Amino acid sequence: MAKYIGPKSKIARKFGEPIFGPDKYLDKKNFPPGQHGVARKRKKHSEYGVQLKEKQKAKYTYGILEKQFRNIFEKASSSKGITGEVLLQLLESRLDNVVYRFGIAPTRSAARQLVGHRHITVNGNVVNVPSYRVKPGDLVGVRERSKSLETITDCVSSSRSGKYSWLSWDAQNMVGKFSNVPERAEIPENIKEQLIVELYSK
Repeated sequence: MAKYIGPKSKIARKFGEPIFGPDKYLDKKNFPPGQHGVARKRKKHSEYGVQLKEKQKAKYTYGILEKQFRNIFEKASSSKGITGEVLLQLLESRLDNVVYRFGIAPTRSAARQLVGHRHITVNGNVVNVPSYRVKPGDLVGVRERSKSLETITDCVSSSRSGKYSWLSWDAQNMVGKFSNVPERAEIPENIKEQLIVELYSK
């Protein structure tokens, strides 16, 4: 199961955004990494460089490596609708992302681990594949024997699922419903998906 395991604060500083979640180092050093820090003269990015950076941001945000990201893009491009919007909708429908959105885990990386360790169910059945695509109407919950885990109870007690209109959360039973695929305007990630489409279209 491939995933990015390198320095996260450095990547967050590169994009100037807390793409991996709250980051105290980013708050202190909100400028790109490098030997000369904020005083370093930055080169102007080419059109290709801007597009590539946007794709990298999306990959790091959702915790996906290149091959899997390209497969998702190809699926989006062959689907009905606007390719960039469908791409983000497919990313949002991944099980690890849905677990994160429900607030069962503090980060997508932690959500991926919970899924891989068989703590999460979909419609009552244990699913341990982070890339599993959740469909409208599916119920995503915590496995019965895992409901007492401190890492889960701490997160669930401050669940943020109420922030998202396409999710509804039952705190008592630790189960949530993925009501519908979110519209682009509802997805809070600061990603310019059209740049990614332009990059892959070359």
